Amino acid sequence: FFSTVLFCLPGFGMTTPATVGGKIFLIFYGLIGCAGTILFFNLFLERLITVIAYIMKSCHERQLRRKGALPHNSRWGSGTSEVDSLAGWKPSVYYVMLILCVASLIISCCASAMYTPIEGWSYFDSLYFCFVAFSTIGFGDLVSSQNIKYESQGLYRFGNFVFILMGVCCIYSLFNVISIVIKQSINWILKKLDCRCCHKCQRKLFRSRRNVVMPGNVRSRRNISIETDVVNESDTDGRRLSGEMISMKDFLASNKVSLAIMQKQLSETANGYPRQMSSNSKQNGFSGGVGALAIMNNRLAETSVDR
Repeated sequence: FFSTVLFCLPGFGMTTPATVGGKIFLIFYGLIGCAGTILFFNLFLERLITVIAYIMKSCHERQLRRKGALPHNSRWGSGTSEVDSLAGWKPSVYYVMLILCVASLIISCCASAMYTPIEGWSYFDSLYFCFVAFSTIGFGDLVSSQNIKYESQGLYRFGNFVFILMGVCCIYSLFNVISIVIKQSINWILKKLDCRCCHKCQRKLFRSRRNVVMPGNVRSRRNISIETDVVNESDTDGRRLSGEMISMKDFLASNKVSLAIMQKQLSETANGYPRQMSSNSKQNGFSGGVGALAIMNNRLAETSVDR
């Protein structure tokens, strides 16, 4: 019982080491035991989600076959388009949460039915103990296996161990799924707030960047402002800053190699000595190019020659 409470992390505090040697032993014993138990919880969660997904996938396949959307002689992983579309099908996180809730409730009810006659608690107190123990809160106001003697004591201790272990596993899995649901809810709320505030923020951003120079075609100030307003009010908000011109200092710093190659080519062309294409590159069909394209073409040519 002590190892179960220690490793499964309820921490009731009713049974604790009293000597210095026992406390030192508990540190190393609990370190290894708690780490192994957490690993077991994670593996249990992974296998449980896999089994639930497989069962729900099979049920979904049967429903499609009844409706006629899936051939009766097809299997998952075949080459048909319908099965290929179903191969990437995943169950909804809400259904998984519902199944875990039902499993946790069943285990709690069964454990409460065992605790009520043996410990002398009411059924509601037994359910309360199950939630506090299974969720690893561990208040310690109600603790099982604290009487001196029980009827069928060995069987009761084994059942207590099994119920605490399975209950903690199910509640741990349920907490992980609920955290995913909370994350999705927060993302949905933030998206709604972003949709309401984006137009105001875009207009403020446009006003602060109204004098930005737009590269490309030469336009008047009036045409630039009208086109910018149209882009800001459309659905392509992510491209509204793509036309801004960076400073010349940043441009030169990020394109030193390209400018050097371009300057060399212009110098050779002006002096009447155009750069000769190597025979290997002609044979391989790679043109010269300028800047990063030239470097990539030369690298591809060298690679093809080596091969």
